[in-house]
Amino acid sequence: MSNEVYALAFKSTLQEIQNACPDVTNTFIFKDGEILAKTKNTDKATAIQTIIDFNAVTERADIIGGLEAVTIQGSEGKVNIAAMNDFNLTTVSSKQADKKYVNTLTRVLIPIVIKLVEEIQSALPETNTNDETTTTLEPEPVEEEVREEVVDEFEPEEVETFKSEAVDEEAAMRKLYEEREPTELDLDNEPLLPEPPITQLIVENLKGFRVPSDTIRIGQEVIDQWNELYSEKKINEVEVEALNGKSTRCKYKEIKKSKDAGKGIIKMPEKIQLTLEIASGELVTVKPIVE
Repeated sequence: MSNEVYALAFKSTLQEIQNACPDVTNTFIFKDGEILAKTKNTDKATAIQTIIDFNAVTERADIIGGLEAVTIQGSEGKVNIAAMNDFNLTTVSSKQADKKYVNTLTRVLIPIVIKLVEEIQSALPETNTNDETTTTLEPEPVEEEVREEVVDEFEPEEVETFKSEAVDEEAAMRKLYEEREPTELDLDNEPLLPEPPITQLIVENLKGFRVPSDTIRIGQEVIDQWNELYSEKKINEVEVEALNGKSTRCKYKEIKKSKDAGKGIIKMPEKIQLTLEIASGELVTVKPIVE
């Protein structure tokens, strides 16, 4: 989805946050090192330097699942960087700022804006598809009339003769096909691989800095089962299907925390949950896509 669409929605939202809480002196949102939106009084050079310092810290540290915010406390105020889906919200506030009020304001408004933009964007192609379908299915009576005229040109006996010859030719081709020697193409089309196993797992949220939005995490025991079945095949993606019938393809990694191993869970980013129209605690099925 285009970053320009998000930038347009974020710009007015950030200004409203600063209007509602004057103790918030500067705010901006960035993604992958790029500033998407900022308030008027936020200096661009200072914001870029903040991003550079932030990236330097994250590049030297392992990915920590569950880490949602970093706060730097200074003598005159504080800087807070919070991860929200694929975006990072940065707020600079004075010492007098009400921390609870600022957090409530930002953690409610920004996710709502993200969700609304995604819903609007996903709804647009469906409308276009319906319009095209309606146009394509219009009847064409002219072709029907031409077909009737062609049939009328033949006498009944000639029509029956053509039908008989067509049936004989089809039977002869079928017999020739059945009696021929099997080819390499036939052998390649035979199903040699076992059917992909389907595993039921319970959804848990996957959040944190630098966590890919297109990748789920599952237990190592499930991955080992796939590797045993398809030892010589590559499995780069899986298909996840919800009970409502919605499904999607995505990448996968193993769950790193030992305390979550063997619990029958699947850790899933919020973006994939929105695609499947599900939430944490619901049941989904997962199967490997064998290449």
